[in-house]
Amino acid sequence: MTPAPRPSFITSSFIRFVAKLPNETWQLDSTPWQLADGTPVEILNLLDDHSRIGLASTCFLTVKALDVVRVFRTASNTFGLPASLLSDNAAVFTGRSRRGKVALESELESLGIIFKHSTPYHPQTCGKVERFHQTLKRFLKKQPPAATLQELQPQLRVFLDYYNNHRPHRSLNRQTPMAVFDTKVKAKPVANTEAIDHRVRRDKIDRFGKVTLRYLGKLRHIPVGEAHKNRRVRLFVAGPHVRIVTEDGELIRELSIDPKRDYQPLRGRWPVHNVLQQVSSMS
Repeated sequence: MTPAPRPSFITSSFIRFVAKLPNETWQLDSTPWQLADGTPVEILNLLDDHSRIGLASTCFLTVKALDVVRVFRTASNTFGLPASLLSDNAAVFTGRSRRGKVALESELESLGIIFKHSTPYHPQTCGKVERFHQTLKRFLKKQPPAATLQELQPQLRVFLDYYNNHRPHRSLNRQTPMAVFDTKVKAKPVANTEAIDHRVRRDKIDRFGKVTLRYLGKLRHIPVGEAHKNRRVRLFVAGPHVRIVTEDGELIRELSIDPKRDYQPLRGRWPVHNVLQQVSSMS
């Protein structure tokens, strides 16, 4: 008796996607862990889809939007920029559900990197980084329980070295991830970012609700609103593109500097990408 064929929707869920080149797609996700006294922490992991190389594994009490950008930048400085990035729909990765934007989305947009998101309630889309979480946790369970983040982070570094350079990977024909990553041509973002000046500046919004930035030899005045006066911020600059982000990850203004103006107007009461204003307008 010939068994009935599987419905197409079941068959399709088992189709495995594998990027054809290193840096074609990175997968990003965080996973919970505990310190020795039971304190909950989060580990942010970044993985290359093709080579399975662990690009980053960093621990935080709670992962915030700026933490994600810092980890991404550190990884890209070491391994190069990816053509695309895949994550789930967590609030630190995307502001789509709030009709806004988080720091990571603006970072990728400015670099020409495609940002993909898994389907809600379908974790298989990010299956490789999910399996990476499991392998990491099996390793950590064999280590002395870390009492602090400062003790946990060195354990993560030891794991990355072991996973990338010494542990043969079954899906890579028993090669190590680093061997596969090093021997192949790397994919790149569609946009050419080599000529763009990238910098990060710490600043404080003045009592009039503005910050200043030197661009093309002139000091530019950038208002964000008096509601934000005296707040400490970071300015992420990519050529003329500027994002102003608070220390807790709130994107309060994003703009492209008009080189003909020293004063960059708000064009209305609120910045174009003020996330809090966008969210409050929905309630």
